[in-house]
Amino acid sequence: MTLKLLALSSLALLANAHMAAYHKAMYCFNGTVAGQVNYNNDDPVSPLWMLQKSDYWFHHFNGCDEFPPAPGDFLELPAGSSFTVEVAANRGVTSLSFNGQFATEWGDGQNHPEDYSIANLAGAPLSGSDCIGSPNMHTQNQSMAAGTAFAISYQSELSEVTIDNLVVFTVRYNTPWKRITSYDVPKDMPACPADGCTCAIPDGCGEPNIYMQGFKCMVTGATSTTPLATPKPPVWCEEDQSTCTQGAKQILIWNQAEGNNIAVNGSDLSGNAKSPAYNSKCGFQDGAQNDIFGHKTCRKRMVHKPVRRRFLFK
Repeated sequence: MTLKLLALSSLALLANAHMAAYHKAMYCFNGTVAGQVNYNNDDPVSPLWMLQKSDYWFHHFNGCDEFPPAPGDFLELPAGSSFTVEVAANRGVTSLSFNGQFATEWGDGQNHPEDYSIANLAGAPLSGSDCIGSPNMHTQNQSMAAGTAFAISYQSELSEVTIDNLVVFTVRYNTPWKRITSYDVPKDMPACPADGCTCAIPDGCGEPNIYMQGFKCMVTGATSTTPLATPKPPVWCEEDQSTCTQGAKQILIWNQAEGNNIAVNGSDLSGNAKSPAYNSKCGFQDGAQNDIFGHKTCRKRMVHKPVRRRFLFK
């Protein structure tokens, strides 16, 4: 069973790094100038901070949501398997521009040590927040990369996608990191309406921001009819996992002028400032989120009983 979906990335992307998930099915794949193809497109990379919802939702502030992918281009989400995107600072350093000649293992088109970190920069710059500066992943090493996620909404039109119907369905710990990144899809992901779903991605170190990219997606191999539950806001629960939000969760919205669904203050257990992210600190498990489903809608079975007739004999 194949379903058309609409995906949002906060890389239904929500994140802290100056990077984006690139795929031909993304909104503003060619940039945000009508009739022009920008092979060095970095429009979806711009971070979102202290904006009105009308501006940060689907990266509207620079018009990214106004440039849908070409008809027939879809990000395939195979139920029970995985899908792959390219996480980079610029389309030009992916396989999607210049025949991939500037693409490397890393999202900046450069070569870095396998154990890349602020202790082993190999000549790469350090950011102003004492994190790896290239690519700007807002982390000091892979183990500290805060995690990224995709979410899905069973609505076809962007105007119909809300925080209450956008559900995080997959998480990848310790990302963003290298350019090629894969995410697992729950095997029970149900069919969507003919055209509709949404996605998001975060990490942490330095000034926290969010990102929201749009994608056209297609779920393949769907067999379940169990709908997704209504998502609830995540909570900070690093100190006590029993207090984490259970089941379907919303994407994280914070440090915006309106619409925030999580607030934190103080330090985490490592002594750093608390920064909500897609990891266990906010109750997200690595991989497919298999606890996001509601209950099947059951139809009453109509049982027709034979009519018993009574005959009166004289």
